[in-house]
Amino acid sequence: MVKTEYHNTTISKMTSTNVSGDACSEIQASSVNFNERAEFDWDKETRSSLLSAFFYGYIITQIPGGWLADRFGGTRVFGIAMGVSGICTVLLPVCARTSVVLVFILRVILGLVQGVVHPACYSLWGRWAPRFETSKLLAVSCVGSIIGIITTFATSGLLCEYGFDNGWGSIFYITGGLCCLWVVLWFVQVRDSPSKHPRISEVERLYIENNIVFDTRKKNLTTPWKDMVKSAPLWALLICHSCSNWADYTLMTSLPAFMKEVLRFDIKSNGALSATPYICSSISVLLVAYSADRLRIKHILTTTQTRKIFQSIAFIGGSIFLVATGFVPCSKRELAVVFLCIAVFLNGFNAAGYGANHIDIAPKYAGLLIGITNTAATIPGIISPMVAGALTPNGDPEEWRNVFYVAAGFYITGMVIFAIFGSGEIQPWAMDKEIEIKVSSSLLFPVNEDNDQQVVPGNGTVKQRLFIENNDNHNDSDDIQNTNLK
Repeated sequence: MVKTEYHNTTISKMTSTNVSGDACSEIQASSVNFNERAEFDWDKETRSSLLSAFFYGYIITQIPGGWLADRFGGTRVFGIAMGVSGICTVLLPVCARTSVVLVFILRVILGLVQGVVHPACYSLWGRWAPRFETSKLLAVSCVGSIIGIITTFATSGLLCEYGFDNGWGSIFYITGGLCCLWVVLWFVQVRDSPSKHPRISEVERLYIENNIVFDTRKKNLTTPWKDMVKSAPLWALLICHSCSNWADYTLMTSLPAFMKEVLRFDIKSNGALSATPYICSSISVLLVAYSADRLRIKHILTTTQTRKIFQSIAFIGGSIFLVATGFVPCSKRELAVVFLCIAVFLNGFNAAGYGANHIDIAPKYAGLLIGITNTAATIPGIISPMVAGALTPNGDPEEWRNVFYVAAGFYITGMVIFAIFGSGEIQPWAMDKEIEIKVSSSLLFPVNEDNDQQVVPGNGTVKQRLFIENNDNHNDSDDIQNTNLK
């Protein structure tokens, strides 16, 4: 979209390459030709502001979105938000050609509606994900987001070169249009809870409801705000999420610029290569989430141990390979791509760390909790693109190293805080007043709702439901699943 700024040093390098033939010292001819099709003279500060504008809206609706989804259901909140997002995306080329101010406004609106998406998603999983499948199911939906990033990065370079409406405009028309079509399928297929879904089997409904520690059929009428403020695990989760997002948003918004300025990849290669680390992330997320749930089911690790270990691997590994990327010369740019892929692959361990922790500590308020933590974690989204832009005025490798140093520093800070104060156990303030102990056979056999008994066919055994009063000493440990009462 934007015309490339060539500095005197860059032009000098390009001129010298005509003699020396050093491919790393030039911006390839296809990029120069593409620059002739660019339409806007936005400087680097303007571009950074437009990237950050999304987060001005995004930060406002996180908590209200979580509260609305927990109170009234996540299906409508999610679907309406995505519908408006699709419309905003389609309108962006028209606004860009009219005024940069309109682009800024549209980006803020897009952030406002996208701000409710994550809270609504977590609210739904809080009512649909059985206790020992939380990591796995969240990972599947998370991979959907990653596939969106991969597909957009991989095709955008080609669409810029060969698409309609001067190339870049086609990116917004296609992605926005597909989003609007998807919304129709969403409202046909999705319901707020298992009890409301018209096509779920009775066996599956009972399996899900008997493996969630609160009554999914009831609406949340009250919110324990004071207890949340005093909760150390929630504060640890918030800080960890914020630190992770600094590096995530830095890569998401600045990776194409790094590929172009430092590694000198042309526009077509840039899109595909920017997508490559996220392919690694999608593989990592699925493998890690499945492994984490297996470790918990087999009681090899507790939920708390699982979350802390996997989160530490994500942050330590990501820090090492991000910093290493900054020291790879352009002549070995393929190695830089490999390092980035490893860093993002390890970052996928988040799926079994803080990513699933909201549902661990408070499944009943999962939508609200992700709203709270993501509000704080959106601040890096506002600041990190501007910091990256300020640190790289000339796009030199030395300047980009500082960007990676900052990201690594946030990773290490988040790891230490979460390792000390994090928890994987449901918090007392997140429990119903009556907690139902689920017996192991409830995974297979329905309960007679009239007399609170569960009949197991074939052996005449009756499993009796047991209710206990909520108190601070109660620990919802994983062993509760194996309790067998006759």
